[in-house]
Amino acid sequence: MVSDMSTIYDQITEGMKTAMRAKDTVALSALRGLKTALQNAQVAKGSVHEQLPENEAQNVVRKQMKQREDSIRMYTEAGRPELVEKEQAEMAVLAAFLPAEMTEAEILPLLEAVMAELGATTKKDMGRVMKEMQARTEGRAPGKLLSALVASRLS
Repeated sequence: MVSDMSTIYDQITEGMKTAMRAKDTVALSALRGLKTALQNAQVAKGSVHEQLPENEAQNVVRKQMKQREDSIRMYTEAGRPELVEKEQAEMAVLAAFLPAEMTEAEILPLLEAVMAELGATTKKDMGRVMKEMQARTEGRAPGKLLSALVASRLS
């Protein structure tokens, strides 16, 4: 393990210890699930002993968040408010491992710059603009918001 306490792996381990001491079963469950998902991603990449780079680890966290969102939608449709609350609590725990999302005000100047660099003006350019925006925002901008903003700027 890296001695720097800022790695996501160390944060998860510390979070698990804290959750165990506090007997916080929801947080502990979310953190164990996240740790397992990270280990599965490591195995898929080919090495159990090497940690994923921070950006890849954050992608795993985002995937776990997306799964919780999907579960919340399904539980809401099924009329299971107790499960919705559990999933929302787990999402709150997982959100602590992600950088703050960019706001529309932060995205727009970047979008204008990317569109100018690429010379993008029509809907045909949307794919190129989206690819570049996703790379530059490093996953800190929600995909749906990015897509809506790009689509509104292209004619």
